[in-house]
Amino acid sequence: MDNEQLLAEIREANLTYLMLAQTLIRNDKPAALFRLGLTEEAADLLAALSPAQTMKIASGNMLLCRFRVDEDLVWNLLTNHKPGKVANETTSRLHASILMAGRVAEAM
Repeated sequence: MDNEQLLAEIREANLTYLMLAQTLIRNDKPAALFRLGLTEEAADLLAALSPAQTMKIASGNMLLCRFRVDEDLVWNLLTNHKPGKVANETTSRLHASILMAGRVAEAM
């Protein structure tokens, strides 16, 4: 993958992310705040962007979304599942969601 193709992929990911974020915010703002890890102010700003502003922001060369999971504990809860252990996998994902929600609450 050459540099131009990489930049095109970043721009496409940015546009997709911004459009998804706007849809989530407009449909269910409290859920969007949790799922996207945004502040209410950032969500309001994203929801108010015009299509032209969205395209302009998306066309940059820096990826706008980032991984919110930065702790080994959460990664382990999300990835360490054993086949046939659906209840354990569900419990692990729930635990990871609770930990991530706590991080969002701390940030606010």
